[in-house]
Amino acid sequence: MYYTYIIEGINSHKKYIGYTSNWEKRLIYHNGGLNKSTKPYRPYKIIFLREFASKKEAIVFENKLKSYKGGDALKQLIKSQGAGVVNRSSL
Repeated sequence: MYYTYIIEGINSHKKYIGYTSNWEKRLIYHNGGLNKSTKPYRPYKIIFLREFASKKEAIVFENKLKSYKGGDALKQLIKSQGAGVVNRSSL
């Protein structure tokens, strides 16, 4: 399984979108300061997580989320589906 996720800085409220095969390990990675782009804004929490059967599907959805550029469409997606694993979905 692969996951597309959105994390948010608990204090900074900065969001980061990514994909991974192990979201728990990836969150530890971000919170450990091992990612240059997210290090200054930690700690993070998962605010959105969606599961996919393939890496390709997760990457395609990650790119779709990034195309929203933090706009209303992204905010609506987070609000409507919230955090937690949403099983495989169509794009």
